[in-house]
Amino acid sequence: MKKISSVLLLLFSTAAQAQEYTLQVESMMANSAKKTYGEWKHNPTRAVSTLQGYQPVTVKTDRYGGRTDRKAKATGFFRAEKIGPRWWIIDPEGNLMVNLGVNSVSTAVSDSSRQLMEKRFGTKQEWAAQTKALIQSLGFNALGAWSDTESFINTPSQPARPLSYTIIKNFMSEYGKKRGGTYQAPGHTGYPDNTIFVFDPAFVSFCDEYARQLAKYKDDKNLFGYFSDNEMPFQRLSLDRYLAKKDTTDPGCIAARKWLQNKGYNAAALTDTIRHEFLGYMADTYFSIVSKAIKKYDPNHLYLGSRFHSYEKKVPEVFRAAGKYIDVIAINYYREWTPLAEDIANWTAWSGRPFIITEWYAKGEDSGMPNYSGAGWIVHTQKDRGLFYQNFALALLESGNCVGFHWFKYQDNDPSNLKTDPSNRDANKGIVQLDYTVYNGLTDKMRELNTQVYGLIDFFDRRK
Repeated sequence: MKKISSVLLLLFSTAAQAQEYTLQVESMMANSAKKTYGEWKHNPTRAVSTLQGYQPVTVKTDRYGGRTDRKAKATGFFRAEKIGPRWWIIDPEGNLMVNLGVNSVSTAVSDSSRQLMEKRFGTKQEWAAQTKALIQSLGFNALGAWSDTESFINTPSQPARPLSYTIIKNFMSEYGKKRGGTYQAPGHTGYPDNTIFVFDPAFVSFCDEYARQLAKYKDDKNLFGYFSDNEMPFQRLSLDRYLAKKDTTDPGCIAARKWLQNKGYNAAALTDTIRHEFLGYMADTYFSIVSKAIKKYDPNHLYLGSRFHSYEKKVPEVFRAAGKYIDVIAINYYREWTPLAEDIANWTAWSGRPFIITEWYAKGEDSGMPNYSGAGWIVHTQKDRGLFYQNFALALLESGNCVGFHWFKYQDNDPSNLKTDPSNRDANKGIVQLDYTVYNGLTDKMRELNTQVYGLIDFFDRRK
């Protein structure tokens, strides 16, 4: 996540509201002294209220949030299935659903934020109960990555109306810590030369041992699935960097040289075609090792991948490799106001799998926060954040390939917590403020869309 963002200004007349909103996009360079703005550009924005011909409908849902009017085979666990032209999540009761979540649903850790939590809720248990009620009232049915799942599992309402949850593990980064050489980069773990340790022989045994802890979750029907890492570097020059390592005994360097030799390619004449093929080889190696370990100890739950985020989103070879092992492909999707139709078609066409968006957000200037950190857009108001939510989500629902989306995140960044990575220091990313006050301008728009997800899907499918 870079410290370069964009500012969007909502400008619309009464007449324009009947069609679609118009937004202006402006680049921003942030520094410690001031924000400097660039040239404005226009972006169209759809909202639920602008969909011509759409009439809100009520679709009855089960305790997991699945629609009770459409069923498939129930297995007692969440799974993905393509039914007709559209991909769905099938919930444990066999009902078709979309997984709607919020990331990092937990209390902040600084002394000041802890005092704010106690002042508002009294106890952690009461925070969890009220927060669960809030999330479900907004139409969300899941806890995204980095959430305090244990607190929610123990709420009195969980058995009757559960929030499904995800678990994020760190196979590669934890191995890297043990091996040595990793560091904190903005938003994710950094690796030496931007090369992961996927070719280390010891990585295989490490993954098997690391995955043993998953066995305790294998019978939990409320678990949605696993992420195995976050935002690893599958980059254009990955092959070049393995080959250029000063330590020629490094397993990555050896593997890259051997791969080139077996393919009959010339290291002095690398093309992007060759580089992409190698990225596919990297991905195949990583996902084959990790998926085998996960499924060995928990064969029941979805494997969601490693949260693709950068160059690899445009590389078919990576998705073809991932699709052999991943059930639903997680994507952290930034720097697009509206998901690109080409992207959301390609990801499933290349992999043969549905995808889930696992990070996206916009920050509001009216929050009073500096908003220097993070990759999300900056908009003027909380209502504008909500309109961004609707515009982005509508394109995902319309695609037929997306089975869920997780907003980043529950609470605004805590500027007093200097232990966080540089991408999470000072920004308005939450649905609640640091004192747990809800951003109603944002959440009203979230609720409007989330509670109409199935009606919107049916509307789009009929129109197709």
